[in-house]
Amino acid sequence: MIIAHADLADCQVQSLIAYHQQAMQAGSPPGLSFALDLTGLADPAVTVWAVWVDQQVAGIGALKRLDGGQAEIKSMRTHPSFLRRGIAARLLETIIDHARESGIIRLSLETGSGPTFDPALALYRQRGFVNGEAFADYTLTDFNQCLHLALV
Repeated sequence: MIIAHADLADCQVQSLIAYHQQAMQAGSPPGLSFALDLTGLADPAVTVWAVWVDQQVAGIGALKRLDGGQAEIKSMRTHPSFLRRGIAARLLETIIDHARESGIIRLSLETGSGPTFDPALALYRQRGFVNGEAFADYTLTDFNQCLHLALV
């Protein structure tokens, strides 16, 4: 397993980003999916990583820097062929480590609610994320939730 900065021009990376977009839109009420598309991930405030296993992209994840020493985890997705192999856990550890090394004091994320999101929520909570208030431009609804991790 190799985790490295993602090349957004790579067709495998683009394919997993497109899959993530489709899955988030399918699992969210209309207008309530906030997953970044390729253009959003290309923003200079966003760092994207890819997990490679034997020449195949097994996962992606991104960190978006916000104001005030905060950052947001975006677009975490494991390719369906690689589920339950520790891909997301290793990727999340990489993102958390990078955030700490960059001086981020709080790491946040917005995600859905309901059974579809339970595996991701369990992963985040195992790493110390706790439910909290909305941040950035998000508002809380019955369909989403915000989690936060203090890094200092």
